[in-house]
Amino acid sequence: MSNQMTLAREMEIRGTGLHTAVDVTVRLRPAPPDTGYVFIRMDLGGFEIPASIEYVANCSYATTLMRTGVMLSTVEHLLAALRGMGIDNAYIEVDNLEIPIMDGSAEPFVALIERAGVVEQQAARHALRVLRRVSVEQGERRISIEPALSYEIDCTIDFAHPVIGRQRYRVNELDQSLFAREIAPARTFGFTAEIEQLRRANLIRGGSLDNAIVLSPDGVLNPSGLRYRDEFVRHKVLDIIGDLALVGLPIIGRVTAERSGHLLHALLMTRLLRDARAWEIIEAPAARQAFQPVGV
Repeated sequence: MSNQMTLAREMEIRGTGLHTAVDVTVRLRPAPPDTGYVFIRMDLGGFEIPASIEYVANCSYATTLMRTGVMLSTVEHLLAALRGMGIDNAYIEVDNLEIPIMDGSAEPFVALIERAGVVEQQAARHALRVLRRVSVEQGERRISIEPALSYEIDCTIDFAHPVIGRQRYRVNELDQSLFAREIAPARTFGFTAEIEQLRRANLIRGGSLDNAIVLSPDGVLNPSGLRYRDEFVRHKVLDIIGDLALVGLPIIGRVTAERSGHLLHALLMTRLLRDARAWEIIEAPAARQAFQPVGV
């Protein structure tokens, strides 16, 4: 069995909101066992929004949480970093209404967690083990989760663009080293043809070549190019990890996604949790560590 993990010390990072263009400071703090992830709006007197599927309010171009009218947007990349790096409990203080986009990936948040270090807690880690297949489909978009021996993800995307096309990425067992090296650096992406429409909808006001891959009809506009040939599908895997972290526990099961997005991820978790026969809570088996705890 393995024990729960939290951060060893407080660390903070500052950036700009992708959709709101506001300046935001995020501070990660250690949290007691069985806390999970709790966002705290410091600009609103410390109002708490637990990172839970029950508080998902909007899934258009980002995952937004809302509790009693208080919102927090674009939480998926930070949640992916916490889950991917094996952190079970953390307080996340935020001084505005959107998590900063940073460079469009989860890599800056991974670096923040690595600088903070981790500490093992005197409480067993629990996991949600999938017992039967659950799926969601919307036209050509689909996602399912089914029993497996570890957390596995098989993701396929298909875009009618010469740089993307059809891409598939498989994670046979999610661990911290794999996440930090192969998934976290993958950036979000968008198309020049959509920019004007999104800005009219008051979205991507903070978007730039510094925080997203931007695709023209026939290429990539970013001077530095791509970090991976299949960076696009890797980022979709990152989004899946972040959105499914809202279930509140590590997952033992296989996720298969094709052309999925934030909405389907939320619908899948909602459908799974509503079927009491489809899952159980168990003590999690020991997992490989990307870095050693700094204390106990």
